[in-house]
Amino acid sequence: MQKPNCVSVIIQKHIPGFVKSIRFRGMDISPVGIGTAAWGGGINGGGQMYGSSISANELSYIFRQASAQGIDLFDTSPAFGTSETALGYASRTNRSVKFSTKFIPSGFQTKKAMRRSAMNSMEALGTNVLDFYGVQTPADVNKWTSELIPLLDEGLVKNVGVSNHNLDQIIQAQEVLEKAGHSLAYVQNHYSIISHEERDEGIIDWCRENNALFFAYMVLEQGALTRRYSSSSLFDPGTYRGRIYNQQVMNALSPLKAEMEKLADSYCVSDSQIAIAWSIGRGAIPIVGVTRSSHIGGIISALEFTMDDDDLQHLENTAESIKVDIKGFWELEV
Repeated sequence: MQKPNCVSVIIQKHIPGFVKSIRFRGMDISPVGIGTAAWGGGINGGGQMYGSSISANELSYIFRQASAQGIDLFDTSPAFGTSETALGYASRTNRSVKFSTKFIPSGFQTKKAMRRSAMNSMEALGTNVLDFYGVQTPADVNKWTSELIPLLDEGLVKNVGVSNHNLDQIIQAQEVLEKAGHSLAYVQNHYSIISHEERDEGIIDWCRENNALFFAYMVLEQGALTRRYSSSSLFDPGTYRGRIYNQQVMNALSPLKAEMEKLADSYCVSDSQIAIAWSIGRGAIPIVGVTRSSHIGGIISALEFTMDDDDLQHLENTAESIKVDIKGFWELEV
């Protein structure tokens, strides 16, 4: 495939168009979602995790910009501080979007903990049904997968999934659901150029074979795979993100980021668009964290070009050569 001439691309540049939806189990959803982990405050909120502080009006504007251009999938969780409440407020004038949220299991919870959590999420989001609802970590797979079944049977939840599960745990959850006449609708895991075990392990193939979606989070590695941050332009060290993507890690990422920049320049796009396009090219629906309305155009533009297979593989080969493996504290070793 011949790369575009950047001058002509700039001349022909237009306002990104309306995102084309994909059909899934009787519903239309956008091929990319907005991650709202940085939208909330409090414990594990945007300030603590990313050093971000976004007003309610700004979040409402971001939401309107995204939904106006066809992005209708918004991902949140009670684990993200007050993210659910912030998203519920931002979306208060538009209930046609799809919400994806989660239940956080722990060893001491009672049998009705998931139902209470789901109801709390619905109240925060301002809806009486959840389009996508999943178990955020693989603690006691049989127990918590079983708790999803009555929520499906009663119509409180349309589609269920799992997050941060390995392939064996995904198959285990599927078996529990199938006994009740249901199935997993999605898997949501950390997936990026430097973290693509899901494809190597066969999870994306499993999703394809079982009519399930694969949602990829941390596609941009919380911004570390964008040109804005580098070994000479670090994250705030007082944040969780700054401690994880520290000087040593950013130094190690430099060879990969250099190759991403070369490809970005050759395709006349940004580094973040390369990372997003890579995930799409490998069969994922990326969930991209957004804290500025200007990010929306870049996300949509990433849907408008396709990377060569050789370029996709080149990035993976480069990533494997630097051997950087980032895991969040919420991710269990699989």
